Amino acid sequence: MVVSKDFLEYVIDQFSEWEGVRPKRMFGGAGLFRDSIMFGLVSDNVVYLKVDESNRNKFIEAGSSPLKPFPSRPTILSYYEVPPDILETPEKLIEWARESLSIQIKQK
Repeated sequence: MVVSKDFLEYVIDQFSEWEGVRPKRMFGGAGLFRDSIMFGLVSDNVVYLKVDESNRNKFIEAGSSPLKPFPSRPTILSYYEVPPDILETPEKLIEWARESLSIQIKQK
């Protein structure tokens, strides 16, 4: 679960139009937070966003996979990989991330 400094800086830059997104390094990776709420994470230089029944199909249809941080542990179905074309388009990335943040807010 490692994330490079350069990749993390790139990800945060992609969120620059959505003020308040901050990374927090944890376990070699990084959580993505806004208003102290974690909506995504970065592991092995891959960005994952929170999903539930409201947005999971969007990720699956885009070819995304769920987070599997350790080979010997179960897959984490509540975080899915952000497709490269979404990651490269800040407006779309922010749209998808807003949905993930709202999931976290609803679950609190």
